[in-house]
Amino acid sequence: MPVTHRLTAPAPGWTTTTDVVVVGSGVAGLTVALNVRKAGLRAVVVTKAMLDDGSTRWAQGGIAAALGEGDTPEQHLDDTLVAGAGLCDEDAVRTLVTEGPDSVRRLIATGAAFDRGEDGEILLTREGGHHRRRIAHAGGDATGAEISRALVAAVRSDPGLELIEHALVLDLLTDADGHAAGLTLHVMGEGQRDGVGAIRARAVVLATGGMGQVFSATTNPAVSTGDGVALALRAGAEVTDLEFVQFHPTVLWLGPDAEGQQPLVSEAVRGEGAHLVDAAGTRFMVGQHELAELAPRDIVAKAITRQMQLRGTEHMYLDGRHFGAAMWEQRFPTILASCRAHGIDPVTEPIPVAPAAHYASGGIRTDLHGRTTVPGLYACGEVACTGVHGANRLASNSLLEGLVFAERIAADLAGRHRAGDLPERAVDVAAARAAHPVPLPAPEARAEIQRLMSRGAGVLRSAASMAGTAAGLALLAGTAHTHAAEEKPADPRVETWESANLLLVATALVAAAAQRTETRGCHWREDFPDRDDATWRRHLITTLTASGDLVSTPEEQ
Repeated sequence: MPVTHRLTAPAPGWTTTTDVVVVGSGVAGLTVALNVRKAGLRAVVVTKAMLDDGSTRWAQGGIAAALGEGDTPEQHLDDTLVAGAGLCDEDAVRTLVTEGPDSVRRLIATGAAFDRGEDGEILLTREGGHHRRRIAHAGGDATGAEISRALVAAVRSDPGLELIEHALVLDLLTDADGHAAGLTLHVMGEGQRDGVGAIRARAVVLATGGMGQVFSATTNPAVSTGDGVALALRAGAEVTDLEFVQFHPTVLWLGPDAEGQQPLVSEAVRGEGAHLVDAAGTRFMVGQHELAELAPRDIVAKAITRQMQLRGTEHMYLDGRHFGAAMWEQRFPTILASCRAHGIDPVTEPIPVAPAAHYASGGIRTDLHGRTTVPGLYACGEVACTGVHGANRLASNSLLEGLVFAERIAADLAGRHRAGDLPERAVDVAAARAAHPVPLPAPEARAEIQRLMSRGAGVLRSAASMAGTAAGLALLAGTAHTHAAEEKPADPRVETWESANLLLVATALVAAAAQRTETRGCHWREDFPDRDDATWRRHLITTLTASGDLVSTPEEQ
């Protein structure tokens, strides 16, 4: 099925060709690129900022795998299924936990250095939802930064791997059969390739990360504007489980007016024994779950939110004063520095914390090889929904998922290449021109989208709150259409393209969340507080119709 929607943008002013184009430079994208190169395929990596500026570098917690004595993939599977609240794809989880340990070992062989004890073995810690110590860290709380460093170094050492930085992906290109044949993009800068261009490719891999910027407060970097999910929807791909947005329980509270990316206080701090307390110093997780502060993230986020409501406050506290200065400096140097930079010293005072948007458990629907419902279009990492996370991601499974499924995508592409199933593809220019251009909202719409989403579709949701949000989003879309009809459209540029992507994914998220009339995992409905397995132990599949309507359909049970 040819692409029927595209962002309003100038015609491409330049074109290049490759075998595989990878969009994103986190653990998932760079792992795909390195592995397809080993298979003899040409590859281009497109990234929105600098090569090491993706979400991976911000990951503090670590990477989970059954590497320790006495731990097994089966135990890791059990913990993941429990956290996923009945919506995990067990085959996907089994793939993750069985292939994960060797994937981590290959990552180490690539150059990633994890923290080790005096015996030379990798130090393993616990986080929420894990019954075993199976979280590997690097630099204490700088795991993502170390993984990113190692992969970026490997990518830069391959002269045959082309890099395009400061580039916003726009839309998919397809051939006459609807097979992915490349993409359009906009390079922000001056040089041989700048402005809108096109990359022709035999296959396209989306590894664009999350969409946390759809909310006012998030741990995601500013580039996480849902570009991959929006592109996939416009290309006719299925997305699923968008309603399951994980709010990290412990994000440094910077005041009522703070917006954008907020500093994360890793779950590993609680894993090492820090307590959640109210202003009086009373622990409130004890008795609420067998793991207390180490309960799965959705449970902890809900408990903090309840306490905030009961006490009429805007935050709770995380108390790690009993760690002492040496432990903070050695185990959590990044968090310590971040807190002190904002006037908080965790060594001598509790840290004010509140939940903030953190991770999208849903995304572009894929199979176990990362293939989407559009032929030739793959997805991995946070932008994808492999079925691993279900209704709530288990802590530190995200880096592992990106690693494992990136390797599986590369293996699938290598197999297709050997079988002669990756031919050069001609772009269907007529179909591309016929695609409906999406009117662009004004750049200031971004702040309004975030305000609407945080107010009505955040940690707490109800039919009334989401109806208000949906109406506000529809008004923004209607204004964009009206201005386009009156020949007063917003200029096509990065800010308006990002606003258009945020508006599309926000509208899709709210539509799915309004339809799921239950509370499950990180989807919390005040008006439907109970889990309803009889009706809702299934996924919601969302598509964008040719007429521009978003349709969410429950998967058949």
